[in-house]
Amino acid sequence: MQHFGEPLIYETGKGRVCVFPGLCKGCGLCIEKCPKKALRWSKYLGVYGTPTVEATEDCIACGMCQNVCPDCAILVIRDEGKKAAASGGS
Repeated sequence: MQHFGEPLIYETGKGRVCVFPGLCKGCGLCIEKCPKKALRWSKYLGVYGTPTVEATEDCIACGMCQNVCPDCAILVIRDEGKKAAASGGS
């Protein structure tokens, strides 16, 4: 059984997207505003019994979903290490 206090963590190519089902009301603003269309409805239910979202590998960890979420139900953690390694930086 899913506990609303535990975040759903999705690893993407650029970082991690944490979705907090206990805060998500399923409004879909994050899906609409994602520039890469890397969010979709998930099988997990949020606080009102509506679906939460999940991130796909297309996510670039830009943070737009985090910024538009009216309930602070999304946290984006960009993995700067992968960015530096991919560009050959130190």
